[in-house]
Amino acid sequence: MLLLLLLLLLLLLLLLQQLLLLLQLLRLLLLLLLLLLLLPLLLVLLLLLLLLLLMQLLFL
Repeated sequence: MLLLLLLLLLLLLLLLQQLLLLLQLLRLLLLLLLLLLLLPLLLVLLLLLLLLLLMQLLFL
């Protein structure tokens, strides 16, 4: 009986560990997705900055 309880506990712990791992993976995926979404925005901002710099250089 005790052995069964221990096995059950071990199984639960393993399951919990798997869940935590899965959560970490999900968080990583979310971060990647966010990065992918933000990247075009950052590129556009960078291009605008470059354009402004070029304009200033041309008008100097």
